[in-house]
Amino acid sequence: MDEEKKEFRAIINQLQAAVDRYDELNELISDPQIIKDSRKFAKLSKEDGELRGLVTEFAHYKKLTKAIAGDKEMLGENLGNEMKALTKDEITKLSGQRAKSIHKLKLMLIPKDPNDNKNIIMEIHAAAGGDEGGLFAADLFNMYTRYAESQGWKVQVIDKHENEVGGFNEIVLMITGKNVYSKLKFENGAHRVQRIPKTESSGRIQTSTATVGVMPEEPNLKIKINPKDIRTDVFRASGAGGQHVNKTQSAVRMTYLPANIVVSIQDQRSQQQNRIKAMEVLKSRVYHYYKEKENKKYDEKRKSAVGSGARAERIRTYNYPQNRVTDHRINLTINKLDKVMNGDLEGIIDALIMSDQAKKLENLTK
Repeated sequence: MDEEKKEFRAIINQLQAAVDRYDELNELISDPQIIKDSRKFAKLSKEDGELRGLVTEFAHYKKLTKAIAGDKEMLGENLGNEMKALTKDEITKLSGQRAKSIHKLKLMLIPKDPNDNKNIIMEIHAAAGGDEGGLFAADLFNMYTRYAESQGWKVQVIDKHENEVGGFNEIVLMITGKNVYSKLKFENGAHRVQRIPKTESSGRIQTSTATVGVMPEEPNLKIKINPKDIRTDVFRASGAGGQHVNKTQSAVRMTYLPANIVVSIQDQRSQQQNRIKAMEVLKSRVYHYYKEKENKKYDEKRKSAVGSGARAERIRTYNYPQNRVTDHRINLTINKLDKVMNGDLEGIIDALIMSDQAKKLENLTK
């Protein structure tokens, strides 16, 4: 057995099981009884579609393996020098294609995070550093807002508590769009800044911290909240929307009293729509609040190669004097802090995703 197949043997059985399941699904979705059951047919068809790419790639891998074996067999025959050289070149070319196919198949076998396509609720809290910590929390908010804009996502502030110098003690926002959670889930944790505060006359560098929490939105969450535990306030909406929103009390603020969780929604067209949206968001936040409390972690499901994501974990340092950002989980240093704070997060996020995938690939062969 050649080296590629030795490395690959640990997941061959998984691939064959996927092929067997795919064949079974094709039979099932052709069954008239299944076709009559629209819900079951849709579910099986979805699974069939999810496996199709994997099965096709596995067939491609096997075709390449067979071709390589055939070429190697030819080398054992009495070939002329020119033909032998051509055959060796062909083996090299096919081996490269097969290596890419192996890597692609491994990535396809990595279990999908069911939350990856969800919108998120993000909480940013000033931690150590007093007023400077609040200013850094505001800087992080601006950084994520600019990154979201570059991705075509929408940002909505749900709740905020400003400090006296223009920063935030806390700000809660919802980010909606395509694959938001898949890209921002690794932002969970403690972010540290090193810089000279504007209020520091001696020019000393101060270290401050802000924590970021990332939760997937749970729009269809079925949890019961006692109405007595919720206080609802209505007020006039502000910002875009014209005079109408400013003349009516269409904005809604809901407070979950046992944990003082506050949600403010004002972007819908009516008070009733704002109430519905506020309740959806409140349920998500209450759900994750108790989940965190029970597990003593922010979201245990997000354990990965880049750390658990617990808020106490320092994940990144922003060094202003040296224009440097360091992500401690993957030992990544980028000397363009100014661009990062302006929303250029793609390089860091891509590196975190690749690190996460690499760890999961290791687990496939264990």
